[in-house]
Amino acid sequence: MSVKLLLVVPCYNEEAVLPITYPQFSDFLRSQITVGAIAEESMVCFVDDGSRDKTWGLIQEYSTIDKHVMGVKLSRNCGHQNAILAGLLENKNDFDCYVTIDADLQDNVNAVADMVEAYKEGAAVVYGVRNDRTTDSWFKRTTAEGFYKAMQKMGVPVVFNHADFRLIDNRVLLELEGYKEVNLFIRGIIPTIGFKSKQVFYKRLEREAGESK
Repeated sequence: MSVKLLLVVPCYNEEAVLPITYPQFSDFLRSQITVGAIAEESMVCFVDDGSRDKTWGLIQEYSTIDKHVMGVKLSRNCGHQNAILAGLLENKNDFDCYVTIDADLQDNVNAVADMVEAYKEGAAVVYGVRNDRTTDSWFKRTTAEGFYKAMQKMGVPVVFNHADFRLIDNRVLLELEGYKEVNLFIRGIIPTIGFKSKQVFYKRLEREAGESK
């Protein structure tokens, strides 16, 4: 069974990294279409979160030369979480499932194939979970793990070592739309929605260009 997949990629001042990672997104989609894992109509949606550099120009260029690329431009910098939500809701009901992944591809796009397989097996939510933090500094690793532990102690149902690399199906997206939160924390909201979930483990990669936002 092939599924209609949308990759939602929030972008903020990513002109340095997009020329490197766009071909990887494109190659991944084409390879999965070729083997029949996803439908020909599958796409990647780059969301320009009010960038001040040439990010939007690059997105426009890619959408012109590649039928599997679309773009959404926000009127100002609304923040990472709002950019994700905008990309999702702009395309609700148009795809079977949606994967959110950052433009720098530190979250390995090849893990999406395992997410799609888990979706086909019945999971409505598939969390991308880091299986190690060897690429992090001691400070980053310690503070990140402390954050997850603190959230769990406060009763926030976050998935340990999961950020915003996940697959959701259209049913979950419609439920997410009903949340009227002002200060979005999507990784804390998704687990409260319900539905069957699975985890896919992956090793986080080094950022290839640009700076973390």
